[in-house]
Amino acid sequence: MPARARPTSPHLGIYRWQIGNSLSILHRLTGVALALALVALCYWLVSVAGGERSYAAAAKVFASPLGLAALVGWTFAFMYHLLNGVRHLLWDAGYGFERMPRHVSGWFAVLGSIAVTLCIWGLIWAGRRS
Repeated sequence: MPARARPTSPHLGIYRWQIGNSLSILHRLTGVALALALVALCYWLVSVAGGERSYAAAAKVFASPLGLAALVGWTFAFMYHLLNGVRHLLWDAGYGFERMPRHVSGWFAVLGSIAVTLCIWGLIWAGRRS
C-alpha cells in the first residue's frame, strides 16, 4: 500500500492578524519582562542593604540611558499586565465576551498602559526638575 500524505497543521500564512492573538503574546512578553524586573529589584535591594557605595553603584546603573530605558519598559510591562489582568477578571465575571467590548478592552489595555507609563515618567521627570 502506498503511504498517504498526512494532513499538516495550518501554516501561519493562512491566518489574518487579530488583536486578541497579539495581546496574548504581549501579555506573555510583559510577564517575562517583569520576571527580569524582579531580578533588577533584588539587585537594587541588595545594594541598599550593602551600604552607601553599593547603592551609589546601583543608582549609577539605573540612571544610565540603558537603565532608564529598562525602567520605562518595566513600568509599561507592569501597567499593561495590570490592565490586562483587570480585563481578564471582567471576563471571569462573564462580561465583555462580545466582539466589540473585547476589542475595546484590548485597545484600552494597550493605550491605557502607554498613557499611565507616560504620566508616571512625566511626573518623575517634572519632580527632578523642580
